[in-house]
Amino acid sequence: MEHTHFDFGALNERERYKLLIGTVIPRPIALITTLGRDGRANAGPFSFLNVLTHDPAIIAVGVENYADMRFKDTARNIRETGEFTVHIVDQALVDQMEICAIKFGPEVDELAEAGLETVPGYAVGSPRILAAPAALECRRYMTLEVGKAREIILGEVVGLYVRSSAVDTNNLHIDKQAMDAVGRLGGHSYTQTQDQFEVKTQSPEQWFAEKSSTVR
Repeated sequence: MEHTHFDFGALNERERYKLLIGTVIPRPIALITTLGRDGRANAGPFSFLNVLTHDPAIIAVGVENYADMRFKDTARNIRETGEFTVHIVDQALVDQMEICAIKFGPEVDELAEAGLETVPGYAVGSPRILAAPAALECRRYMTLEVGKAREIILGEVVGLYVRSSAVDTNNLHIDKQAMDAVGRLGGHSYTQTQDQFEVKTQSPEQWFAEKSSTVR
């Protein structure tokens, strides 16, 4: 099987970006709400997102800066208040999420433009979007300035809301089908997560027993 090699040292910023977002797929989508110091709400989607550890519960999100290196509203608000809420996007939220992706000025309320109903946060000040299947209330743990392109924001999850029909409170099992989350691919493409399969990792004993049985 042949592979094509790309030397990232020989590529420009845009070329590296295109290759990365086309390769690391699918990526979860964070629809992040924040409040500015003036109390104005903001919402924006970000696909440079993942959970890093559970103890403490830390997620990471990469928020792109403007070309002149000014902070976007999300990054600025998190710096000012230290709080944000990450919402998981399901299929039903895609169109409204894309409205929040429009590059409105800071005077425009993306939540109102998208028709998204919210309630005040419980542990943080940022609002919670009621239509989202899950919402993680976060406080800024630290911000990493690894380059001029993005702010890498680490947030400690201090509270989690999950749609009641998607979680078993007895064993904390979350129904992945009921979550109906979508993922980001390259370009303008997205993917659904309804087509699922399971692979169970074997114990060493199971592996060697199975291996032994097949060579006899």
